[in-house]
Amino acid sequence: MKIELISPAVEENAPIPNLALLILAALSPPDVTISFTDDLLAPIDLEKGLKEVDLVGITVLTKTALRAYRIADAYRKRGIPVVLGGIHPTALPGESKEHADAIVIGEAEEIWPRLIEDVRRDDLKPFYQQEGFVDPSKIPRPRREILPRRGYFPLDVIQVSRGCPYRCEFCSVRKFFGDTYRLRPVSDIVDEVRSLSHRLIMFNDDNIIGNPSYSRELFKALTPLRKKWIGQASLSGLREAKDVELLAKSGCMGLLIGFESLSKSNLIQSHKYQNNPEEYREAIDLLHRFGISIWASFIFGFDEDEPSIVEETVSFCIQAKLFSAVFALLTPYPETVFYHRVKNEGRLFQDQWWLLENPNDAAPYFFPRKMDVETLRKGWKNAWGEFYSFPSILKRFHWNYPPTLINRLVYFPFQLMQRRFARKKVIEGRRRYRGHSHSY
Repeated sequence: MKIELISPAVEENAPIPNLALLILAALSPPDVTISFTDDLLAPIDLEKGLKEVDLVGITVLTKTALRAYRIADAYRKRGIPVVLGGIHPTALPGESKEHADAIVIGEAEEIWPRLIEDVRRDDLKPFYQQEGFVDPSKIPRPRREILPRRGYFPLDVIQVSRGCPYRCEFCSVRKFFGDTYRLRPVSDIVDEVRSLSHRLIMFNDDNIIGNPSYSRELFKALTPLRKKWIGQASLSGLREAKDVELLAKSGCMGLLIGFESLSKSNLIQSHKYQNNPEEYREAIDLLHRFGISIWASFIFGFDEDEPSIVEETVSFCIQAKLFSAVFALLTPYPETVFYHRVKNEGRLFQDQWWLLENPNDAAPYFFPRKMDVETLRKGWKNAWGEFYSFPSILKRFHWNYPPTLINRLVYFPFQLMQRRFARKKVIEGRRRYRGHSHSY
C-alpha cells in the first residue's frame, strides 16, 4: 500500500517541517510505503505532478484550505481517495468533506491505523474522531527520514506539549488540542533531542513555559545537551530572573511572544488576561539581559483600536529594540469566539474568506469599531514598512548586546529578508506562487 502525505502551501509559509504528517508516517504500519510532499518546496502540478498511490492524506490550516481543496479535488478526479485532517477540517468538517472521501476530526493517533485498515478493506468511513485526547506519552517519535534533504531551515522541530488553558477569543488552538496542557515525559523529550541531527531546535508548542514546574525540569535536562533552541512563550512565565536565566542556560536563543496589543481594554475584550502592557518593557529588558532575542506578535483591529494605535505600536517596538515583529490584522478564524461575535453583530462582511483567490486583498473581513476598513489596512501596511525601514533596523540593533549568534551573525541578514518580505507581500501586495500559479 502506498500513501502520499501532503503539506499544502501558501506563499507566506516558512520552510519548516510539518510534524503532524511525520507523526502520521510513524503511526502507519511497516508494510505501508510513505511518500511526502511539501507543496512549498516542491509545488504540485495538479495536471501532471500527481503520484500513483492508494491514499492521499493532507493536513489543512485555514490559510491553506483553498490550495488543499484543489489538490484533493485533483487526486479524487483520478479515483484516488483523499483524507483531510488538521485544524480547519476539525472546525469545518462539513465544508471539508465536500473535497475529501474522509475527514479526521481532532487528533489522529488512535484513528490513523484503523483508517488505513478501512482503506485496505475498501470501507473508508466519511468521518473519524477519537474519544478524548491522546495520552502524550503515546505520541510516537516523528519519522523525519521522509523529509526532503534540502529546502528547510537548518533546524529540527519538536513538540513537548499539547493544549492551552487560555481562552483568547481569536484563537483556534483550544478547539483542536483542548483546554489543558498535556505534557510528554521529559525523558522522552531528552532522548528525542539527543537523536536530532541539527544543533538548532524549534519547539512548536504554543507555550513552551506553560507549566512552570515541568518547563524547569525540561530546561535543566536540556542544559547538558548544549543545543540551541527557539520557541513560543507566554509573558506570564517571564517575570522572574531565575526562570529567564534557566531559559538562557538551556540554550534558548529567541522567543516568539504574542504581545497582541498595547491596550489593556483590548486584551480584556479578547480574553487575553495573561498579558499586561504595563509589564511589557520589564519582560523585554529581562530577556535581553540574558541574551534572548524576541520575535513579537501584534494584532491590529481590536474594538478599541483607533488609527493612532499603529504608530504607537511601531514606536514601542523600535524603542524596545525588538529583533523582529509580526503585525497581523485581527482575523475571524472559523468557529472561534471572535468569528461568531462579529458575525452575530453584523460586522462580518466577508465570510469564508479562506476560499478567496487572494484573501489578503479583502482583509480584515469585518468592520472595525473605531476606524474604517481601508484605514486599518493602510495602517497595517505602514507598520510593516516603518518597522523594517533602514533607520529602524539600525536603531533596533543592540550594539552593546551579549555576543550571541543571532545578534552578531543573523540580525542584519534576517532584517533584510523581512524587509523584502514586507515590501513584496504586504506593502506592494505582489503574489508569486512558484510553479503552480495556474492552480490558484
